[in-house]
Amino acid sequence: MLTYRPDEILETIHMTEVEHLDIRTVTMGISLRDCSDPNPATLLEKIRTKLLRTAEHHVRTVEDISSEFGIPIANKRISVTPIAIVADGHDIGTLIDVARTLDNAAGELGIDYLGGFGALVQKGTTRGDQALIDAIPDALAATQRICSSVNVASTKAGINMDAVARMGEVIKELAEKTDQAVGCARLVTFANCVEDNPFIAGAFHGVSEPDVVINVGISGPGVVLNAVRAAGDCEFGILAEVIKRTAFKVTRMGEMVGRKVSSRLGIPFGIVDLSLAPTPAEGDSVAAILEAIGVERVGCHGTTAALMLLNDAVKKGGLMASSYVGGLSGAFIPVSEDAGMIAAVEAGALSLDKLEAMTSVCSVGLDMVAVPGNTPPSTIAAILADECAIGVANNKTTAVRIIPVTGKMVGQSAEYGGLLGTAPVMPISRFSSSTFIARGGRIPAPTGGINN
Repeated sequence: MLTYRPDEILETIHMTEVEHLDIRTVTMGISLRDCSDPNPATLLEKIRTKLLRTAEHHVRTVEDISSEFGIPIANKRISVTPIAIVADGHDIGTLIDVARTLDNAAGELGIDYLGGFGALVQKGTTRGDQALIDAIPDALAATQRICSSVNVASTKAGINMDAVARMGEVIKELAEKTDQAVGCARLVTFANCVEDNPFIAGAFHGVSEPDVVINVGISGPGVVLNAVRAAGDCEFGILAEVIKRTAFKVTRMGEMVGRKVSSRLGIPFGIVDLSLAPTPAEGDSVAAILEAIGVERVGCHGTTAALMLLNDAVKKGGLMASSYVGGLSGAFIPVSEDAGMIAAVEAGALSLDKLEAMTSVCSVGLDMVAVPGNTPPSTIAAILADECAIGVANNKTTAVRIIPVTGKMVGQSAEYGGLLGTAPVMPISRFSSSTFIARGGRIPAPTGGINN
């Protein structure tokens, strides 16, 4: 049983009140495998019934614990079994109905977002997988809370380029069906996805997970930023230790909250994901941390090395604090959701190419990146393929949330407000990737994937 000293509690209060520390999400993972049914009406009713029964007290319990401990908990979320598995054999129309059922149930429960409208197709695509992928544009356009993810690559399987090509088309279709392409903010294309990720939009409840579980995602860029600034002009080894100790404290807080929720709901505790997930708020920026480490502006030379140091120290601190660190854990670098990243793009310091290089050492990948609305599907697919290659070759999770903003060009921005922030439209290569994408098939797994 974990115990917490009074000074730890006081320090936590300071971090939450002064340094923007919050629990970004308490996510309840729910298996829907027992809801499968060949009858569409029965399938929908089983899904709705299980969600409402299992998560009935989720929101109230999380809010009670937030109030009792004075710790902000920003979001209450649910992740479910990839719907391509649950609804295998059903047509596109039924899959869209499943999305609406999930969305309505989430609304009744008071859930912010529900993740899991997705498929795992890294080695091939079944008819059910294909139907779900084809349903994504209409399903996300018809819902408010549903998030979708498709895993198209892994270090073991290589890159399913047929699925990559189709996802380039799906992203374009979704962009055209939603205002300022905002639906694309709820769609992630993965390589090496993890099964216990509590963060939206990539959350889903993996097939190896229990029937129901509580996972916690923490966000603490402001806390780390203050610690780096307080450390002054120390050398890198000392700075890494400062970040590591800070991450340790934040992880302890997250596990405490997760275990409290787990205990009160009588649901197993899963993992704590310590990911520095920024917001547009002043001082809550991963970019600001990198600049405090010493780069004048994110994107200049040295940025990738600074991000590697940050990500590694965060992971080490989390692993010291808990035996159940999972999810992604590290540093997210979304563009639109981080005020410092937005400023770097607008200043011309941060390009898409540099951002791609940074993804080789961060938690995920190209996140909330806006590109011109006239970007061809083949170019979007090629961007996905490049990011998958980084993940596959380095045996790490990478992902893309790319937003081709309809009617917008480089130099303009899409204003989303709230957590999604402002997305400056970034330039892409003027040269075509269409011949490359048209080859199709599967890029084989690297030798690093052959490790049995």
